[in-house]
Amino acid sequence: MSRPYDSMEPKVMDDDMLKAAVARQGPQEEAGQLAKQEGILFKDVLSLQLDFQNILRIDNLWQFENLQKLQLNNNIIERIEGLENLTHLVWLDLSFNNIETIEGLDTLVNLEDLSLSNNQISKIDSLEGLVKLQVLSLGNNQISNIMNIIYLRQFTCLRTLSLSGNPLTKSEDYKMFIYAYLPDLVYLDFRRIDEQVKEMAKIRHQYSIDELKHREAQVQARLDGEKAQREKLAEHKRAFIEHLDGAFLFDSMYAEDVEGNKLSHLPGVGELLEAYKDKFVIICLNIFEYGLKQQEKRKMELGTFNECIKEAILENQDQGKLKVARFEEKHLLNLNALREETDLPTIEKKLTECNESITELFNMLMTLEMQLVEQLEETINIFERNITDLVGLFIENVQSLMAQCRDLENHHHEKLLEIAINILEKILKGEMDEDLPDDVRALFVDKDTIVNAVGASHDIHLLKIDNREDELVTGINSWCTHLIDTIHKDEIMRNRKRVKEINQYIDHMQSELDNLECGDIID
Repeated sequence: MSRPYDSMEPKVMDDDMLKAAVARQGPQEEAGQLAKQEGILFKDVLSLQLDFQNILRIDNLWQFENLQKLQLNNNIIERIEGLENLTHLVWLDLSFNNIETIEGLDTLVNLEDLSLSNNQISKIDSLEGLVKLQVLSLGNNQISNIMNIIYLRQFTCLRTLSLSGNPLTKSEDYKMFIYAYLPDLVYLDFRRIDEQVKEMAKIRHQYSIDELKHREAQVQARLDGEKAQREKLAEHKRAFIEHLDGAFLFDSMYAEDVEGNKLSHLPGVGELLEAYKDKFVIICLNIFEYGLKQQEKRKMELGTFNECIKEAILENQDQGKLKVARFEEKHLLNLNALREETDLPTIEKKLTECNESITELFNMLMTLEMQLVEQLEETINIFERNITDLVGLFIENVQSLMAQCRDLENHHHEKLLEIAINILEKILKGEMDEDLPDDVRALFVDKDTIVNAVGASHDIHLLKIDNREDELVTGINSWCTHLIDTIHKDEIMRNRKRVKEINQYIDHMQSELDNLECGDIID
């Protein structure tokens, strides 16, 4: 779709263009001149108008991190790109461009109004992230398949839709189809939808809609199930016992165990393997259940700690506010008295009293802060001991259970080796009645070969158990270390911030007194 100015040289969307656009739409009076002199912070801009600029490519907008409204209509833009950082965008106009594909809008989760009219779009898609979308303008594009409407059913907030000028509007059933399949729509092609007509459309398409709802319900159930599984797995990972609620670890031992899978075909090994697996899985389940209980204990410990910290800080803040309120009441009276005082010795005496009062307040606030620091330090140290003890106990018991897994593996190894040696002796004596697969029989050429095969399988299994134990121990130790480090760092930052606040407040009080002394009194 050509534009009247397509023959013009495409412009680069650089800082100069953006600064000029911001300046144009900003205030032109004294405040505007001041903004020009001091410079414009793009992050403070909420609305940006870039229409009719002959822009070919969207670029350099990442600086407008708080932008809410963006006007890019009537340009020569071919691709939707460079908008991923504009997560606060509510209104976006890309109409009258050369866009063929909807893309690059995934992160615009707050977008409510989107205009893509007068482009060359043939398919409605890639809008999944726009969960708040209320207004969608797609008029005068190349959309021909009416089934595109089905895609829009997922946007539960959509109330206004414009599709006029698209090939699909020539369909005889166009409007009735939309009324039926988008029942929450209020406006279509700039006209309010009549409720009676909407009801007629629903009746006409009832059978198809019921089928669609059934399929949507099935898809939603599947998605909900997958989400629940992801959330459950995430919870298990936070407890460091993921995939221990079944046979995953056991199955992983045989996933890459070529020799072990061959040996499972030996007479008597199937029953042995089944018994081994049952006992192994029971131990894994014990680790899993114990891990969940310990996770709850850690949560409770952390929750109690956070509550204690919060209470201590609030109590300290209340004491500080009370002291400041008393000081300010007295300080205000002193300042008023100073303004009215004319006797120089009395003025000097009152100034000294005010300075002493400010110093006293500073000392009181700093004393309160030091008391809080000591209180929080003691609370943090108690928590650190408690959480470290919990983690240590968890690791100790898990390692004990993992040792049981190794014991089972060692016992299985001995039994498997015994069976293999017996079979080897039967084969050598020609007493082996059962037929074995060729790759299995190849293991029984001599004793060393079969012993090595059984040993290789055993080593793989032990390595899998060791790795899972190491993963768990490393994971929870890292979590514990990171948690404690974060708590200490947060307390240091809190203390620095509070000391800075106290100093700033005291400086302000002192400055106020100094200004009074230099101005009102001396003059």
